[in-house]
Amino acid sequence: MGALEVKVTIDRRSPSPLYHQVAEQLTSAITDGRLKPGDPFENEIALVERLKVSRPTVRRAIQELVDRGLLVRRRGLGTTVANSKVHRRFELTSLYDDLVRDGRQPRTDVLTHEMTVNERAAAALDLPVDTPLLHVARVRHAGEIPLALMRNWLPPHLSDLTREDLETYGLYAILRERGIRPVVAQQSIGARMPTSLERRHLHIRGSQPVLTMTRMAFDASGNAVEFGDHSYRASDYTIELMVDER
Repeated sequence: MGALEVKVTIDRRSPSPLYHQVAEQLTSAITDGRLKPGDPFENEIALVERLKVSRPTVRRAIQELVDRGLLVRRRGLGTTVANSKVHRRFELTSLYDDLVRDGRQPRTDVLTHEMTVNERAAAALDLPVDTPLLHVARVRHAGEIPLALMRNWLPPHLSDLTREDLETYGLYAILRERGIRPVVAQQSIGARMPTSLERRHLHIRGSQPVLTMTRMAFDASGNAVEFGDHSYRASDYTIELMVDER
């Protein structure tokens, strides 16, 4: 089976680098399903001739997709589309939004929904340490696959969020519906071995690590929106980070 030729449009008047234009359009072809896991990927020389760009441009674009986990290079077998993962950009979106965007079916199990006092979360939200917060813990699935164990603490004015809301919609979608828009956040990303709770709910076996992310989010007025402490199955989740030097 030959590699599928993906239509790529090059705009040489655009300020966006050519390699980035190529990489973004090839990424879209993978995330929207035109290119499927295991499909052979067009080789560098063919892309160079078809797109009329330099080989370094094509090589850098392909490397972008390899770095994102979208393509796999195997000696003697060439380059193929990688197995499906959730690829999350480093921006203020939710996992629910990411799954919907990628055409996957999110499902949520709410494990905890209670008012509690948590000094770490209160400090992160710039609130007095004895402030009662709504603590919610959820397992987010893509279909039947558990992807993330998500713990969030929300300020008192959001204490009326219900289990049903959280089972049906993503947290940020609920906030947007209420006119609350997180616009700035501090995030910390790491990795570690899973806890027993994470092993159970994320179906982790052996020595597989979890990817972790904590986030403090605020609206345009500087009001606290949420503090999240999430863990993800590292084999099914990646985060894309673009650094733009201006």
